[in-house]
This record gives sequence, C-alpha cells and structure tokens, in this order.
Amino acid sequence: MNYNFLLIFIPITLGLDWFEASPTLVFMSSGLAIVPLAGLLGKATESLSFFIGETFGGLLAATMGNAPELIISLFALKAGLYDVVKAAITGSIIGNLLLGMGLAIFIGSLDKEKLTFNRISTGMSSGLLMLASVGLIVPAIFHFTTGQEKEFSIQIAVVLFIAYISSLIFTLKTHHYLFQTEVVKPADGHETREKEKLWPKYQSIMILVVVTIGITLMSETLTSAIEPTAESLGFTPIFAGVIFLALFGNIADMANAVRFARKDQMDLAMGISVGASTQVVMFVTPILIFASYFIGPKPLDLYFVPFEVVAIVMAVLINRSLMIDGETHWMEGLMLLGVYLILAIGFFFLAM
Repeated sequence: MNYNFLLIFIPITLGLDWFEASPTLVFMSSGLAIVPLAGLLGKATESLSFFIGETFGGLLAATMGNAPELIISLFALKAGLYDVVKAAITGSIIGNLLLGMGLAIFIGSLDKEKLTFNRISTGMSSGLLMLASVGLIVPAIFHFTTGQEKEFSIQIAVVLFIAYISSLIFTLKTHHYLFQTEVVKPADGHETREKEKLWPKYQSIMILVVVTIGITLMSETLTSAIEPTAESLGFTPIFAGVIFLALFGNIADMANAVRFARKDQMDLAMGISVGASTQVVMFVTPILIFASYFIGPKPLDLYFVPFEVVAIVMAVLINRSLMIDGETHWMEGLMLLGVYLILAIGFFFLAM
C-alpha cells in the first residue's frame, strides 16, 4: 500500500510548527508525516538488502524496521517523558500482536475458509517473545511483590540485548532453514520485474539517509506536542503513548502484515507482527535504557504500571495460543481486535 501522498504533511507540519499552531494539529500532522517515511524506509532497506546479501540484509531490516519508533522514543526520552516511552513500548507490543495481527487475520481470511502457517517457526518466534517479555515484567513484579526499590533494569537490558544478537545469529545463520517459507516459483520474467522494482544501491542509501533525517525532524515535533495534545483532548500521556505513538511508529508494519495475509502468506504476516514486537523488547528497549544514561534527565527503568504489565502478558499469551494448531480464521482475528479495543478502553480510563 502506497502512503506517499501523506508526504504532503511534512511541509504542513513544518509550517504549523513555525507559526506555533495548535499542538493537536502539530501532533496529528507530524504523526501522519511519519507514516509514509516509515514506508520509504522499509522500501530502501529492502532494496539495499538485495545488494548486501541475506545475512546482513536481514540484520539491516531488523534494525531499520524499528527506526521510527526508536527515534520517536529517543526524543521522548530526551524530554523526560519516561511514562510516555514505556507506554510506547507497551503500545508497540499489544499493537502488533493484537491490532496488527488481528487486522491481518480478519481481512486476510474474509474470502477464505482458513489461513495456515508454519507453526514450528512461528511458535519459536512467539516463544522467544514470551521469554523476552519476562525482562519487561520481572522488575515490576519484583517491585509490587517485595516493595523494594532495587534498580536492575540495566542488567536486564544487557541480557535482552545479548539475547537479541543471539537470536539474529540463530535465525539468519545457524538455523535459518527453520524460518524459510515455501513460495511458488514465479513465472518467467516475473522475478525480473520484481527486481526491477527495487531501487539501485546508491539511491537506496541516499533515500535511507534522507528519510531517517525526515523521521528525526518529525519525531522531535511529535514528542514536543504530545503532552499539550493529550491535555487538550482529555487523554493521559500513557494513553497517547500506547495508542498514538505506537500506531504512528508501527502502521507500516501492520499494513505489510495485512498485505501478506491477503496473499495467503501468513508466515510472513505472522513474522512481521511477532518479529516487530520481539525487536521492540530485545532491541529498542535496551537501546533506550543505554541511551538514557547519556541523553535523559535520569536513567530509564523498567517499572511499568500494573495495567501495562497485565496488557503485555495478555497479548503475549493470547498470541501464543494462536500458534498451537498452525491455522486461523476471521473469527480469531476479530477476537484479537476485540481484546485490543478492550485494553485501549482500559488505558483511556487509566489514572484519569
């Protein structure tokens, strides 16, 4: 799906910010501007991966796929919006696992009796996410059960980051065959046409740099407007982070998941939804914690509020339950969307 028409919101955002327009308009405009930039970032990464090989291409895709939400969170971190940063992490997890996957399953199976996927590779990815999520919930559980204020988030971040590097070696190198999907060989000339759609190497690098700069500018504007926007609309910063920041940073991944599901390529759709959430936990979160020692007013911790912990656990467990039989249908997608809406309602009334 092409979102390039939304690029018009880049000059609109700059103009609104220059004339000190309503923070709500600035916030929504900058968020919409990030959507096509994230799509261009993905296309540039895909094109560049063709030239640098499967292993390094996979690493680049895994890293740049989270660039929008990472940059957004870094600016929120710099502004001292720690609750917003943690809310964005929570929102990315439940957004991909419930909203993104729910839409993919529901829309993808509307004209099909069921959708099937490789339950072995998908189950392994989901299991990795479950293990990684322990790193997010253990500090909160420790605090709530013992009442102690011991800070060990940095140690957990190191463990998560090492586990992330190990998972890349596992999926891209030593056991890559477990994650390969069986595809139909394209007709003569089709593969050539697909390659022609990719950008040249130097054009990909240039677009990658320009788009990253654009995302950086829009993210700075977005985070500076989030608190006044939340206040004017009657939202809490946590709700804004869980719903809006996570949506702006992940909508490109969600759209791709839906696109692959429509093509009956559920392995790819599941891989996007589960993989994006796993990378948020194991890559984005540790990077944010490391960065907070240099750019934030104080180090970032992993003490999520109880409702965030419950939301993460529910999303991971529900996602895990779908991987058991290797098939799904539109009703399961609708149930995932229902759970997401229920949690969104809960976050709306949280601390109000």
